[in-house]
Amino acid sequence: MFDRLSVLEERYMQLNEMLADPEVLSDSNKLRQYSKEQSQLEETVQAYRRYKETSGAYKEAKQMLEDRTLDSDMRELAKEEMSLLEPEVKALEAKLRVLLLPKDPNDDKNVIVEIRGAAGGDEAALFAVDLYKMYTRFAERQNWKVELIDANYTELGGFKEVTFLINGTGAYSKLKFENGAHRVQRVPSTESGGRIHTSTATVAVLPEAEDVEVHIDMKDVRVDTFTSSGPGGQSVNTTQSAVRLTHIPSGLVVSCQDEKSQHKNKDKALKVLRARLYDKMQSEHMEELSAQRKSAVGTGDRSERIRTYNFPQSRVTDHRIGLTLQKLDRVLAGELDDIIDALVMDEQARLMEDAE
Repeated sequence: MFDRLSVLEERYMQLNEMLADPEVLSDSNKLRQYSKEQSQLEETVQAYRRYKETSGAYKEAKQMLEDRTLDSDMRELAKEEMSLLEPEVKALEAKLRVLLLPKDPNDDKNVIVEIRGAAGGDEAALFAVDLYKMYTRFAERQNWKVELIDANYTELGGFKEVTFLINGTGAYSKLKFENGAHRVQRVPSTESGGRIHTSTATVAVLPEAEDVEVHIDMKDVRVDTFTSSGPGGQSVNTTQSAVRLTHIPSGLVVSCQDEKSQHKNKDKALKVLRARLYDKMQSEHMEELSAQRKSAVGTGDRSERIRTYNFPQSRVTDHRIGLTLQKLDRVLAGELDDIIDALVMDEQARLMEDAE
């Protein structure tokens, strides 16, 4: 492990020198590439340096304690210092082991989130709205920016489907665990008898792809324009500002109607199309991930679920890790940290088992 850390530190120092080179500073592609690599190494290198400093101080204190030529007071001070430093050394070593685990190359990317009302009709569509609000509030807590791309409403104001972009460093690393079917148990507002209904909505989280990763030839894309519509189907804009893109080779269809500008809607739709094509490419080349994604997102059937939101008992349960929290209102208000942190730790534990 420490050999790897030494190599990473050396690379980090090389990058510092390269980023000060006028030739690199004048080349925007190299500058972006090296800056990104340096940023990715920053936390690991700083933790390694702190570890070397702390473990060095611990070793010095240990040598003092073992030095019989020193008086008892000096050796007692050395013993106290060791007791203070030992937990920090162990914590830093554990942190470094986690930092050296294989990283998902998409972790630092923005995400495009798609939520669809599934089993449960109008109630499922209304629950899709609750999930949309939950993620936008979570994004606000992270100081991330949310951009609505497209929304298909029901008569009651629910979402048949909604697509939005979350722009923020590390967005995918936290939200990738949200892929799957989310189940709600509650008394719908439309239910006069007070019976608890079970409905589902599906969530798909796609890493935003850059043009260099997925190049779209516009000759392969059919562009259609139409007027925007809102809840209940009423017209929002009388101009043909909404855009629908059909990628002929793949058959993928994307629409965007959030902006009043046709040009802006087209740009947003291209982002979604690129993300879907990137996801499709990854799935085709990585059968194992493809199987995981299909089993997670599924068809939206009530039995295919990753999480349940139980309103009568104010309970949220993540079925993958057996985590239950009695704070439904706070989770729906965007306080997802406890769930996401537990899922991250579970993933790290599995990666460490694989590494061993």
